[in-house]
Amino acid sequence: MGVGRFAPSPTGQLHLGNLRTAILAWLFAKSTDRQCLLRVEDLDRVRSGAEEQQLSELAAIGLEFDSPLVRQSERLPVYLDAIQSLRDKDLLFECFCTRKDISEAASAPHAAPGAYPGTCRNLSPEERAEKAKERPAALRLRAAVAQFTVHDVIFGQYTGVVDDFVLLRNDGSPAYNLAVVVDDGAYGIDQVVRGDDLLSSAPRQAYLAQLLGMPIPTYAHVPLALNSQGQRLAKRDGAVTLEDLSEKGVNGAQIRAYLLESLGLPGTSLQAALDSFNPDDLPREPWVVEPEFIVDQLMPPASRNR
Repeated sequence: MGVGRFAPSPTGQLHLGNLRTAILAWLFAKSTDRQCLLRVEDLDRVRSGAEEQQLSELAAIGLEFDSPLVRQSERLPVYLDAIQSLRDKDLLFECFCTRKDISEAASAPHAAPGAYPGTCRNLSPEERAEKAKERPAALRLRAAVAQFTVHDVIFGQYTGVVDDFVLLRNDGSPAYNLAVVVDDGAYGIDQVVRGDDLLSSAPRQAYLAQLLGMPIPTYAHVPLALNSQGQRLAKRDGAVTLEDLSEKGVNGAQIRAYLLESLGLPGTSLQAALDSFNPDDLPREPWVVEPEFIVDQLMPPASRNR
């Protein structure tokens, strides 16, 4: 049996787009007889109480995840072991570049768009020692390829840039691209469903998984939720969280139905949606959310006028 996952960062409330992706991750997993795990990606900025809030929001729309609940903050030794294994294979190098250094180098003529320019890749021991006096080093992967191809259920074959990306930041904390790959491999996750803004990360992560001797998962990068201006949906857009809508009299079941129907699925229950689920039939365009119309769509007139 394979495993899928939903992996939010506890930085605040989940908005409708996040909840829609959670439902999709669950549907993809369950429709293929996989378990679906929940992973809390709390290595970066975390807001106090956000994890508990997000768990409550997921439960309110009826999503139940399989055990165990994984918290990245509890797995630091595992990430450092992976770093050591790559170091032992001479696949890492120290990088002393600031973001400004990288930005300026990347804007130079003939620089590969979005790729690290290799500034510190071949420093001599003496040069590294001199730079270490100025600032601590991050660790970057010494990539042997410039691109890598993955298969995505939505996008098909996708080839993207693989550069010398950061695996350990200069403060000693594991980078996102390392942690997600190590966690997916450790928990047998062979299906990754997430927003299509992360599609460009998949080639890097798949390549790293291969280097670590881990299987490459099947990917499904689903369309994002956008506001009416075509920007990524955010709390500032108005009534776009479960809490906001609850204050207006909308309950979790109604929100779940609204999300399912936006995917062309029956909104009566998760089971009914699962019975009808076919990835080939999913919308391929971004989902545009207009908060000012949501309550009108979800609440019958008699309820709105009470």
